Amino acid sequence: MKKKTSKSMRSGLWLAALMMLAVALSACGGNAKETAGGASDNGAGESGFKVALLTPGPVNDSGWNAIAYNGLMKIKDELGAKTQYSEKVTQSDMNEFIRGYATDGYNVIIGHGFEFADPMMAVAKDFPDTWFLVTSASVSQSPNVASISINNREQGYLMGTVAALMSETGTVAAIGGTEIPPITNSVKGFEEGAKAAVPDIEVLTTMTGSNDDIAKAKETAISLIEKGADVVMTNANQAGSGGIEAAKQKGMLAIGSNQDQNPNAPDTVVTSVIQDYPKAMSVVVKSIMDGAMKPEAQTLGVKEGAVYLAPYHGFDAKMAQEVKDKIAATVKALEDGTLTMKNE
Repeated sequence: MKKKTSKSMRSGLWLAALMMLAVALSACGGNAKETAGGASDNGAGESGFKVALLTPGPVNDSGWNAIAYNGLMKIKDELGAKTQYSEKVTQSDMNEFIRGYATDGYNVIIGHGFEFADPMMAVAKDFPDTWFLVTSASVSQSPNVASISINNREQGYLMGTVAALMSETGTVAAIGGTEIPPITNSVKGFEEGAKAAVPDIEVLTTMTGSNDDIAKAKETAISLIEKGADVVMTNANQAGSGGIEAAKQKGMLAIGSNQDQNPNAPDTVVTSVIQDYPKAMSVVVKSIMDGAMKPEAQTLGVKEGAVYLAPYHGFDAKMAQEVKDKIAATVKALEDGTLTMKNE
């Protein structure tokens, strides 16, 4: 009898150990994606339709990555989709994250930035029933890869127009982060817009090579201000705030990019030129939900309402009406097609 009791106890202990191991493994599996890249569930939604977003940087950067997050929230709120995101996804981890979301049954996976294009197209071949959407790119692949991009040259053109018309020294500056098409096109457009508005304006342009080094962007902006620039634009994702900080510190003006940056420096940021990716993302996902989406590349600009000026806020009363009229004329020319430009 004693032997039987001992055997029973051993069996019970062995079973308990197995159960504890199973629980531990289950917990590890459920958190693997979150630990690896900061995935965060934003709600179950109402439709059962699932949309995932991957961003290269933090979604609280008040710039490029925040735009995508706002788009995801628009999809959740307006379309009732279940949404989830992973931020600060590195190039080496992209394939793993994309495949992970596809395996988990997400209907749409959005990679925010042209750098997601190749990994998306590679994984898409194994998941024909999932849609893969790349922003700021011009790629497509049948039957399930599409892309949307903003006309960054138009965005830069508007920023340059405002900067030149607001300058008192006759010198303005445009700073870009990494040398990728969305940023280089905006810098190129800035110079074109500034010189069209004020032919003899001096335009200083440079690239820092980083989209997250705020200190470097600030240091670069200060150096250009010391060369005479009194209006600065910085398009460098998270690092863009460095240019605004420099302008604020030196008592100069700044033009914001991608989101309305005025709340961050009300006495410094005259206006911002918005990229309305949230609207574009919502429209495309709705098209996918309706079964009307095609594997194609779409470029949206001022005419489509995807690029536009933020309010002048406190600068509205300070700006000469002639300056406002010239800016408005430029906007109208882009809207009606009188003025056209394409990304390179």
